[in-house]
Amino acid sequence: MSMITVLLTAAGVVLLAAGPVMVAQGLLGRHNVTRELTHQKIAFPPGGLPAPLARYADAPVRTGIQARAYSDLIAGHVAKATGGRTYAEIAQECMTAGRDDERLERLRQTAFMGQTLRGALLGAYQAWQVTALVIGLGALVALVGLVFLALAAHLG
Repeated sequence: MSMITVLLTAAGVVLLAAGPVMVAQGLLGRHNVTRELTHQKIAFPPGGLPAPLARYADAPVRTGIQARAYSDLIAGHVAKATGGRTYAEIAQECMTAGRDDERLERLRQTAFMGQTLRGALLGAYQAWQVTALVIGLGALVALVGLVFLALAAHLG
């Protein structure tokens, strides 16, 4: 057996072992995202959704894609409530007003809570996307391992 055959075999075995582990970790990550979102008991309202989100009417949020869509819903509500101003802009207004304006203070809290919830949901979406990458890379790594083993068998 030549050195190239040995190296191809070793690399193939390692890659073939690593691929399924990566796929399993990606699937476990997806399960964790789904479990956490399910525990939050977030659901889209049954109606009144913007056209791009209408397909989610009355659906529970259980996937990263749904979390992203719900974060878009929150963004729309926050923008409507704040007149399109960001939390930072409203906070600056509060500081300028000396924190004596209760309406501005409530608006600041609304913007803060909305952006915090939106950030958490976008984090779930990002985790969902990373799990897709890990699953795909795991499948690719396993395939490369199989190719290396096939080459080693052909050369040996």
